[in-house]
Amino acid sequence: MKKKFTIALSGNPNAGKTTVFNAITGARQEIANYPGVTVEKKVGKVTHKGFKIEVVDLPGTYSLTAYSLEEIVARDFLINERPDLVVDIVDASNLDRNLYLAVQFRELGIPLVIALNMVDVAESRGIIVDHKQLSELLDVPVIPMVARSNTGIRELLDKVVEVAGGGDEEWRPAAISYGMDIDRSLDEIEEIIRKSTIFDPKYPSGWRALKCLEGDKQIVDLLKRYPAAGEQIDTICRRIFKHIMDTLEDEPEGIIADHRYGFIAGITKKAVKRKIESRINVSDKIDKVLTNRAIGPLIMLAILYAIYEFTFWASEVPVRWFEAFFKGLGWVISSVLPEGYLQSLIVSGIIDGVGGVLGFVPLIMFMFFAIAFMEDSGYMARVAYMLDRVLRWFGLHGNSVMALIISGGISGGCAVPGVMAARTLRDPKERIATILVVPFMNCGAKLPIYAVLIAAFFSAHKARMLFILTILSWAFALFAAKIIRSTVLKGPKTPFVMELPPYRMPTLRGLLIHTWERTWQYIKKAGTIILGISIILWLMMTFPEISPEQVKSFEANRKVITKAFLASPDVKGMLKHEKALTDLNELIESYDKALKEKDMTSIRELEKKPLFPLVRAADFLEKGDFAKHKIPVSHLNAAARYINYKSDMIETDMSEQQARLKGTVAGWIGQKLETVTKPLGFDYRTNIALVGGFAAKEVVVSTLGTAYSLGDVDPDGAGSLSQRLKNAPNWNPLLAFTLIIFTMLYVPCFVTVVMIRRESSWKWAGFSIGFNLIVAYLVALVIRQVGMFLGLGV
Repeated sequence: MKKKFTIALSGNPNAGKTTVFNAITGARQEIANYPGVTVEKKVGKVTHKGFKIEVVDLPGTYSLTAYSLEEIVARDFLINERPDLVVDIVDASNLDRNLYLAVQFRELGIPLVIALNMVDVAESRGIIVDHKQLSELLDVPVIPMVARSNTGIRELLDKVVEVAGGGDEEWRPAAISYGMDIDRSLDEIEEIIRKSTIFDPKYPSGWRALKCLEGDKQIVDLLKRYPAAGEQIDTICRRIFKHIMDTLEDEPEGIIADHRYGFIAGITKKAVKRKIESRINVSDKIDKVLTNRAIGPLIMLAILYAIYEFTFWASEVPVRWFEAFFKGLGWVISSVLPEGYLQSLIVSGIIDGVGGVLGFVPLIMFMFFAIAFMEDSGYMARVAYMLDRVLRWFGLHGNSVMALIISGGISGGCAVPGVMAARTLRDPKERIATILVVPFMNCGAKLPIYAVLIAAFFSAHKARMLFILTILSWAFALFAAKIIRSTVLKGPKTPFVMELPPYRMPTLRGLLIHTWERTWQYIKKAGTIILGISIILWLMMTFPEISPEQVKSFEANRKVITKAFLASPDVKGMLKHEKALTDLNELIESYDKALKEKDMTSIRELEKKPLFPLVRAADFLEKGDFAKHKIPVSHLNAAARYINYKSDMIETDMSEQQARLKGTVAGWIGQKLETVTKPLGFDYRTNIALVGGFAAKEVVVSTLGTAYSLGDVDPDGAGSLSQRLKNAPNWNPLLAFTLIIFTMLYVPCFVTVVMIRRESSWKWAGFSIGFNLIVAYLVALVIRQVGMFLGLGV
């Protein structure tokens, strides 16, 4: 008796296969790809009655014919890996269609158990399935169940252990008649295969004969390896093909399919009773509204907007927690480690770099939760159905909409899972085209850039600008797809046939598992790579350092400014040495902090300090309300001198930071790129930020902050950066809008490029970089030049 065995879960899409897999394995799952292909492979483990069971979740498929990648992968796994048992998840409410795959399993002869799922939905539609009668007719165990409520899961595992635990189950192909002519030809071909010793025994001879008559490409190609026997079989296949076409005006494959359905009809006629033969079920009634040609799209937009609102509303507080955590972590490290390269590397390079990406995890998580709800409820299929007509005109497929939405079609997604979502597209050209345009969507990493520039130059129209940017991202993506599908990926459009599954209320367990799977993949694929890129960026913006002579020059300038300030007539009577100046600076910082926290006790203590009158004078002078208070002129003059002194010191600090930045590798690159970016209005500081944005678009904000001598600026602290850009002499609304569009369109982030490579090839990853960069440059150039010609934004 085997104590450890492997079972494969199979079934039609939307039959509840994933729900069964999650119910059986829970969190004990591993996700990878099948070797050599991009189809996702899920493997889980469960222990039941002392048996260790490995559960492989096969791709959802309607048949075992080698048409789609999913069908080939599922079939190859069954034949090559030979699991101990297949559990076929069958939708009881659509038995005629679902049993087609079960019949093909019986033809193959693999040990089979049928999980008759959604019997509650069937009963609500007036369909009663006699599972015992069905089991007798198919000669396989049938277990009725409702997976979403865990009903029947234990019974299914009991039957799995009973059937597979013995370890003596042989492959026994079922004997099904396909008509006299085809049956005779099958016997002839099977006899040739059985007598020959050259054919691979892993393929059952009867099943191989059946596939030869069907013209299965994979099996026919295998025949070419054996010329003698292959020619005999080919002759028989050609003869029967001609005979069937002459007599029935149909191909053998069609006749075989007809007999399969006839076999199924005979079974369901005995095993299924319908209380109501014809009626509109609940899903059909809902679809009359939700997929209506007139109001359906409007409802869809409202639902998508609600998801956008939910994602940002629900993630607002958790995002603050994450940001506070990374900020606190940086503060702790800064307190423990002395100033120097190590502190800078850990705080600026690692914590700020990785934290900037992981800070979006709550947003990504809630987005995936909302999308999982749409998928599990059945509404996502309706979205694809309604958008298919629009997408097809641009050369895409109805299923492409899921990838586009996940990538940021409602602003706030991520291109990494968007690229992965394109796996559902069967046609390789449509899949590659979708992968290439999903980076045009407004992912969550671009939102901080938009927020900074909109706050600086379009603050009166924030909502309108975000709406316009969303529309533009869709327009650019669709027109880019049209260009790609008309040139490098020219080819016919595949028909869009999507089963509209019945609406059902998703289970919380299923939603949480789906959300966690996708979020964890985002963390692993984004966080680890960003760590390395952040360290590289830190090195590029730190080395080489400016010369000791330059450092001494700036220090000497600060000493001159300080000496002149302390020697001025209005100040020297109040501040007699530099120690007093240091005390004044600390007093002002403490006072500002107490005011911010409204700490009246601390304020009263600070008012007792000897230098506090100067602090109050500076505060009233900056606020402009000193005339209301009786402040000595000498104090006002000293405060004015102090304000000018601080301004001169800040300007010196800024000049030093600019010199440091220009001398680094990143500064050198930014200045060299000015030759190309000058027509767009971008200077070397903007170029550095854009180069950093290749690692992750969030980096653009922090890099702009550093480049404009404001230190590290995170998305939440971007207000000061907005003000700085607004006051900068070379910045204006036209330049800001040009940068927004360029950032929207230019090269995908590094993680996305890696994911494109994993889902396609280096050729298409390189094409994505070049194509997006060219599109971004040309569009931004047109915007800039037309805007300047019209005198806009200046």
